[in-house]
Amino acid sequence: MVRSVVVGFDGSAESRAAVEWAAREAKRRGLTVRLVHAVEAVPEPVALVRFLGAETQQRWSARVAPAVVEELMLRHPGLDVTAEQVPGRPVEVLAEAAKDAELVVLGSRGLGGVGGYLVGSVGQAVVARAEQPVVLVRAGEQAVDGQAPEPSELPPPVALFGPVVLGLDTDDPDDAVIAYAFEAAARRVTPLRVVHAWNLPPYAAYGLPADLELNATLGKQDAATLAEVLHRWKEKYPAVQVIEESRPGSPAVQLADASRDASLLVVGRRIRRGPLGAHIGPVTHSVLHHATAPVAVIAHG
Repeated sequence: MVRSVVVGFDGSAESRAAVEWAAREAKRRGLTVRLVHAVEAVPEPVALVRFLGAETQQRWSARVAPAVVEELMLRHPGLDVTAEQVPGRPVEVLAEAAKDAELVVLGSRGLGGVGGYLVGSVGQAVVARAEQPVVLVRAGEQAVDGQAPEPSELPPPVALFGPVVLGLDTDDPDDAVIAYAFEAAARRVTPLRVVHAWNLPPYAAYGLPADLELNATLGKQDAATLAEVLHRWKEKYPAVQVIEESRPGSPAVQLADASRDASLLVVGRRIRRGPLGAHIGPVTHSVLHHATAPVAVIAHG
């Protein structure tokens, strides 16, 4: 089985940013790139309308996809790129394609930041269903990893990438999530910022003044727990500079803030399926909507 990065492609600016991000990641990891364009059947009355029918969609795919493949291969010599058109709903097509992939990359629409929304219904549904890592990329400056100019244009030792940020749950740390973040930082030769947010005691709810001494004690305890979780990983990846950040406050807000200068934000998603379908989890759900950097969601048990 050929190891590949699957990219959802529909011709939009967001999907083009996802394609470029995927190409860079594939070169770093020695993978192929597989562009997948889902073609959803249209109702017969709509199919009869000029410019909306299946024949028009096929002509669009036949023209656009090869051009994108050619552009990628010119920008990234030696990269193996294929494109295919698959009939079906985008969510089902991409979820099925993900089963044979090392990684799935999707474009995300929206403004980003605290006031905007990054993830559309397709991206959110694929994240909830796929058990492989899924990266969501928005169009814009950070869509290409936050990569700086080429080394020849910069005086050393300026890093080519912003830090990789890992949102870590110290109560239930998962090896797959942590390993992905360390590997991503190692491949980019960039620091890894590990962020864990903890809640202050609810003084305000009871009308009590803040206990600064207690807050400091809780902060030290949380920082010690974070250091303990990361100890063996720092030994395993000695070349990766690790920045440990234990912060009071909302995890989602802290991670969205940390994403501003990041090349990649890594979060986990527990694989859980309830009566209403798969779940993403509240923190990851919020991060997907508000982060400004590409977000990698790692499913785990």
